[in-house]
Amino acid sequence: MISFTAADPENKQTQNPFLYRLNMAASGAGSPSRLVQYVVVRSDLVHKLSWPLGAVITQACHAATAAIHLHYSDPDTQQYLAELDSMHKVVLGAPDEAALSGLSENLTQAGVSHKLWIEQPENIPTCLALKPYPKETVQPLLRKFKLFK
Repeated sequence: MISFTAADPENKQTQNPFLYRLNMAASGAGSPSRLVQYVVVRSDLVHKLSWPLGAVITQACHAATAAIHLHYSDPDTQQYLAELDSMHKVVLGAPDEAALSGLSENLTQAGVSHKLWIEQPENIPTCLALKPYPKETVQPLLRKFKLFK
């Protein structure tokens, strides 16, 4: 059980209790943490469905750009963009559509902001990207996904 000993002047605990607790426990009260944008791509698109690698990379770019756009005014996003030459992204692989959709549902339930990219007009979920977060805040939710290969 995590106790709340740190001051919460911005009332973050009640806005999103899960992320507040996880961030406070992982990074210590108020200590700065590295911001990272996670992108999760369906690996079956390349390895089983024979999509060209460039097309899959394009999907990841779309999702990452959309997540930044949707959360542009978020303080973490602004800080991430302010450090232009030291942006940090991690690209993970989801084995298939079911795993990607399940992750999206879990992130939504946990209050983690992300964009599930659905390729049109085919209506195929291809990847998702989180807005930038302190690494320790969201890494536990992504632990079962390995680096994309």
